[in-house]
Amino acid sequence: MTPSAYERWLALYEASATRDAAFSTMSGVPLDPVYGPDDGEFPGLFPYTRGVHASMYRSRLWTMRMFAGFGTAVDTNQRFKEIIAAGGQGLSTAFDMPTLLGLDSDDPMALGEVGRCGVAIDSLSDMRDLFADIDLFTVTTSMTINSPAAVMLALFVAQAEEKGVARAQLGGTLQNDILKEYQAQKEFVFPPRQSMRLVRDTIAFTAAEMPKWNSISVSGYHIREAGSTAAEELAFTLANGFAYVELARDAGLGVDEVAPRLSFFFNAHIDFFEEIAKYRAARRLWATWMKDHYGAKSELSWKLRFHTQTAGVSLTAQQPEVNIARTAIEALAGVLGGTQSLHTNSMDEALALPSEKAARIALRTQQVIAHETNVVNVADPLGGSWFVEELTDEMARQAEAIFAEIAGMGAGSMLEGCIKGIEENWFQGRIAESAYNLERSFNTGQRIVVGVNDFTEGNDDADLEILRITNEDERKQVARLHDVRRGRDESKVLVALEDLTKDALDPEVNLMPALINASRVSVTVGEMMGAMEKVFGRHIEVPTL
Repeated sequence: MTPSAYERWLALYEASATRDAAFSTMSGVPLDPVYGPDDGEFPGLFPYTRGVHASMYRSRLWTMRMFAGFGTAVDTNQRFKEIIAAGGQGLSTAFDMPTLLGLDSDDPMALGEVGRCGVAIDSLSDMRDLFADIDLFTVTTSMTINSPAAVMLALFVAQAEEKGVARAQLGGTLQNDILKEYQAQKEFVFPPRQSMRLVRDTIAFTAAEMPKWNSISVSGYHIREAGSTAAEELAFTLANGFAYVELARDAGLGVDEVAPRLSFFFNAHIDFFEEIAKYRAARRLWATWMKDHYGAKSELSWKLRFHTQTAGVSLTAQQPEVNIARTAIEALAGVLGGTQSLHTNSMDEALALPSEKAARIALRTQQVIAHETNVVNVADPLGGSWFVEELTDEMARQAEAIFAEIAGMGAGSMLEGCIKGIEENWFQGRIAESAYNLERSFNTGQRIVVGVNDFTEGNDDADLEILRITNEDERKQVARLHDVRRGRDESKVLVALEDLTKDALDPEVNLMPALINASRVSVTVGEMMGAMEKVFGRHIEVPTL
């Protein structure tokens, strides 16, 4: 007799180690690990609407991965250590704007931006300082960078190997999601097809040599921050994920080699139930498309794992303490939606980079949810709600309609559809229209934002100590960069750059070895990007009218 869904779930649940022997409410009422009919859907079973693991947070809490980066690498290294000491379990690196655009700190275009919105990384010397005295055997690292993602991975591998940590032992995630840059965030350098070559090379390199590393974190976060609807965030993100699967498949990699190494990154916005439904629909859609459209055989390929960050765009400069409440509600949506890791924004982020105190409160928000609310004791506690189930179905329906439009632009190929949609400004236009409609709803008073268009008493009372990045920080970083250039062997630098340019000319050559070799001899980020730009050119976006 074929085991029932309940029996299959129970076997998976019993095989997973629980954190405690018994779970109950504060009043002592015993709690089952999951609720629902025996013939219904269960967490850990296809299509994973209710969660990717049978026991969910009963076995293991989500990773509390706090996003940090400012000033110099030394400054950010200190913040990393503070996060770990406060109970953070993973690091997520924010880079400054020059680094995100592949510019060195002394580039004229970098003036005034060095270290302002993240950490400045120019060379291997900075990467050494960034992870000084941090145990890379046990702490996983996420790097939120896209156009120069391959360069940053090369620097990370080079510094780790100097410390005696083999590349195969490194655990973490490279965002490396270049498609959403053209669609939403706009931190692109090379044209789309040339940028996708770099993505292909990182996928192939990590698949062969870094088994613990996720080569892409497919990001809907920035799509939502740019103004998309929840359904557009869901659909565009998964479509981009499908495109990367096709890219790897076209490069000769099997679907089951690649799909388990993809992770996802979603926004947790303020519409509580809509966000929960979005996450549930995302798991269902990914599982069915991986199995039915791409022929994936491995359950690991079917399971969508995702990181969540609370919505930066929902935070206000007015009455910033109210942002603590917003962040708590958004974080709870991420947890009830089944996220695998979570970053909570700080109350002062509409004013500046987070202060140490504000970042600690943001982390404590996660810890309160994890350890005081008991919401972690039951998998998918909102499953079966008429409202949540219908909203989940509607999210999936809207996403499927968008998938059909994208695939239609690519004559059935999601990869070609995503690229053509970028080249023809289809994605950009959709997001711009949604952003306009959202802003209009605020301006007309249809939507209330506390402290902005209503309940404004107290707006002048804020007296927060905010983090300030000074011009002295920029001068220090530029001086560090000049010291690196004076101390390196220029003959080795020239050879490394020549090799990189030569390899870039051959589309069949993987660029990661040349980038790692260049990193080891202190070639800078800007120099590596410049060498590739000679071959790839630079992308200029035509504005959407």
